[in-house]
Amino acid sequence: MDIKRVAIDAVNEVIVMTVVHMDYKGQVQKRLNEKMPLATVKGFRKGQVPMALVEKQYGKAIKIEEINKVVALALERYLASERLNMLGSPLPKFNDSFSWDNEELIFEYEIGLVPSFEINLDAPNSIIKYDIKADDKLIDEQVVRIQKQFGNAVPQETVAAGYELTGTFTNKENNINNTTTITLDIFKDKEVAAQFIGKKAGDVVTLNTKGLFEDDHQLMDFLKVAHEAVHGLDISVDFTIESVNAIEMAELNQELFNKLFGEGTIATLDELKAKIKEDAEAQFAQQSERKLMDDVVGFLIESTKFDLPKEFLVKWLQKNGKKELTIEEAEIEYLKSENGLRFQLIEGKALSQNNIQVNFEDLKAFTTTSIRQQMAQFGQLNPTPEEVEGIVARVLSNQEEVKRLSEQVVAEKMLQLFKEKAKPTTKEVTYDQFVKELYGE
Repeated sequence: MDIKRVAIDAVNEVIVMTVVHMDYKGQVQKRLNEKMPLATVKGFRKGQVPMALVEKQYGKAIKIEEINKVVALALERYLASERLNMLGSPLPKFNDSFSWDNEELIFEYEIGLVPSFEINLDAPNSIIKYDIKADDKLIDEQVVRIQKQFGNAVPQETVAAGYELTGTFTNKENNINNTTTITLDIFKDKEVAAQFIGKKAGDVVTLNTKGLFEDDHQLMDFLKVAHEAVHGLDISVDFTIESVNAIEMAELNQELFNKLFGEGTIATLDELKAKIKEDAEAQFAQQSERKLMDDVVGFLIESTKFDLPKEFLVKWLQKNGKKELTIEEAEIEYLKSENGLRFQLIEGKALSQNNIQVNFEDLKAFTTTSIRQQMAQFGQLNPTPEEVEGIVARVLSNQEEVKRLSEQVVAEKMLQLFKEKAKPTTKEVTYDQFVKELYGE
């Protein structure tokens, strides 16, 4: 058998396999010999059918089966020996003139190759790493929120200033249906808040979304409207009041402090504010890291140029999903996944060039940290090492979890590498400023 590669361009090739009679005739003859004692042809006793008739009845089907086996095995061995860095898997190329009766049978397979490219992590960039600070306004709001959360809700007949209202925002045409709790001071216009005064459970207040809040982004929180829809949104929504409560604020005393953070951890309002600031900025740091990673991904995709075998990958997506797609559907899937594939290739090259690998100890350390953070969120601030190790062991026994966590470790190492090489600019902002930067406003 003759096998060769024909280059179409830098990222597309065709593997051409020429199969001749000698490549498969021995196995075909063996199969026919095995078939003879079992063959049944009218006019002949079982086992007495002449070879010519056996070959006529079964020969072509056996020949096709054996040739396909020979081709599949040869292709597998060839790919292994050539060590090709491919995208996807080979796709058979169909030829209208192909005939199983030809003396030479030519099989062609299209392949897409990983492109050759260079990356420069030291290249100038305008990426910003945000250092998000919890300002006094945010901390004071959180103190009030805590006092309300641990205070007493006293049911009321009618709405008055300072009361909490639980109800549902609805607009059928725009698929808005969100139950939430509000206070009247969330509204930008005092006249809007005044519409609620004196209302009771079951009443409906109709509002216009344009300029409803100080910041249009609050529509995302209270109405669950997508970010791309909030700016200038000008529709009517109904707020159906379900309950009205006056809130007796919890006292800022040792009993409350102990409920929040454990016995004797904090003892004064200043210590409470310091703890709120610490916890908030720890959460903000995670959000900052996520934005930084998104910006790094975008920068590297934009600045690292290489061609992909698009036509091949579209055809591959068309044939290799859970169901076969139309070419139009495959085009859409390719466009959805293209940037992800580009970054996957860039990431792999960056880690390889810098000799960065993920080992089991990395994975275990990352998982341990994640488990401790999750336990702290549920109030388990001081779990024993044995408790944590037991959970880590169970998590790492799940292959799906290992795959997911490994991807996170790789992303973390990639981000650290970028910080060291590219040195993004650090900018100190409040959380409100960060939200505006996040959405590009």
